[in-house]
Amino acid sequence: MTTPDTQRPRPGSDILRTALRRNVGAMVWGTVLMGLYQAGETAFPIALGLIVEHALRDRSPEALGVSIAALAVIITTVSLSWRFGMRVLQDANTTEAHRWRVRVAACGLQPVARDVDLKSGEVLTIATEDADQTADIIEVVPLLISSLVAVVIAAVALGLADIRLGLLVIVGTVAILSVLSVMSRRIGSSTREQQARVARAGAKVADLITGLRPLHGFGGNHAAFRSYREVSTEAKHQAVTVARVNGVYAGTALALNAVLAAAVTLTAGWLAFDGQINIGELVMAVGLAQFIMEPLKLFSEMPKYVMIARASAERMALVLTAPPVTVPGPERPAAGGALEVDSLRHGALRKVRFRVSAGEFVAIAAYQPRAAADLASVLALNVPPDAYEGVVRVGGQDVADLSIEAVRAHMLVNPYDGEIFAGTLRMNIDPSGTSRTVPEAVEASMLTDVVALHREGLDYAVRDRGANLSGGQRQRLSLARALAADADVLVLRDPTTAVDAVTEQLVARNIAKLRRGRTTLVITSSPALLDAADRVLVLDDGVITAEDTHRNLLATDEAYCQAVAR
Repeated sequence: MTTPDTQRPRPGSDILRTALRRNVGAMVWGTVLMGLYQAGETAFPIALGLIVEHALRDRSPEALGVSIAALAVIITTVSLSWRFGMRVLQDANTTEAHRWRVRVAACGLQPVARDVDLKSGEVLTIATEDADQTADIIEVVPLLISSLVAVVIAAVALGLADIRLGLLVIVGTVAILSVLSVMSRRIGSSTREQQARVARAGAKVADLITGLRPLHGFGGNHAAFRSYREVSTEAKHQAVTVARVNGVYAGTALALNAVLAAAVTLTAGWLAFDGQINIGELVMAVGLAQFIMEPLKLFSEMPKYVMIARASAERMALVLTAPPVTVPGPERPAAGGALEVDSLRHGALRKVRFRVSAGEFVAIAAYQPRAAADLASVLALNVPPDAYEGVVRVGGQDVADLSIEAVRAHMLVNPYDGEIFAGTLRMNIDPSGTSRTVPEAVEASMLTDVVALHREGLDYAVRDRGANLSGGQRQRLSLARALAADADVLVLRDPTTAVDAVTEQLVARNIAKLRRGRTTLVITSSPALLDAADRVLVLDDGVITAEDTHRNLLATDEAYCQAVAR
């Protein structure tokens, strides 16, 4: 289901503004608390200078006691403000990162695919790393403001001692930020490229894991590994480049901060030696020169984090601003109903025309696998209506006029390679936990032996991608899930290619029995399924060339006999 947030165009800058806008409260509190922390840190050397001055002048135990109490208040303020300030900011940061992860995931899981040139592994990286780095802007801004508070307090305190010290801090800070802001742009571009290459490496891994079994089957795993190593090496080189740029940035920031601190210290020493400031002011200036290193370091790092957050936001915008592949209509198909394909032309299909009446069980024998795949893709709505010629009707209505959610709730097209999820058998069969036909679906798909094999039954744990199941077991589990959905219209493509002939015969009879009175279309070359169907359509060279029962076609059509006989 789409949401206004995912429908509205959202460039990277808009993503950052949205993150800042909906966390204003947390950022205000965080800024106040972190400002108190930085003010307390800066007040410590100021208090030390005053203590030294008064101790030397008054030599009073009472003044010393008050000074110690003041230091205790400052230390307590520093400790508590840091603790609660970071708690507020990190809670807001974590929550905001979660929101963006959900937004990106929602885009990937919408019924209507988005027109974005990214693989699933890249989208995963965007939904994790980029979401986290984008949300860091919530901490960056308060820390930036609180660091500025520390610099301003230090400049004012030094300016009260001598205007030249205050001006030195202000001018030095502006100069440091000017230099680092230029360097941060290089970090932003390098980080953006690194994130893209890491995402490509992640996508490659996802592809390899998906195809690991067939790769082992024909010995292609070594070549596949070499291709991944090349992609990963590119990501490594870019990561080294980013680390080098970050190192130069951090080193430059530290050196400039040290130069400014040294300049403040030397200037204060010269002024004290010349008698223009007293000993207490000298102690304060030297202490501030040391303490100001931390807020200056933090202050100087902020441009880098801003550029990283912006780069991540721009990558998220690739997903969030991508237009949908198609704009579905608002209508809903009628309950029950028929499935009709009229003059369909797409890929290997050339003006395919057929009709499956309500409650009918029809099989399509496709002589070319490409034609079977193209037909299944169109029926599964993986191909937008404007990308093919002809009309597909469900319940007498053109799918272009129907809501995709409604079509998929009405018509289920079970994929050839149905995904198996980590969890249990029951969860894979009935993910929503609402099906009332799970036992019947298990029996019809002949998954009963798998259930009986384990004492946990349907609660038997299944590994990711069904790694602890055989190919036939995974296929039957996928079929059980399709049957348990109990859709008005069910389309199956080659649901029994990985099972033995005896099991295939039983599955075919069970499907016909369980789906009696429900519209069912099976795209297959299985003789058992073809024989169980009410009628068979022959799809050859992109068109329907024959239509009859399986046995009549065997008796009258030699090409059909050669194509499906085993």
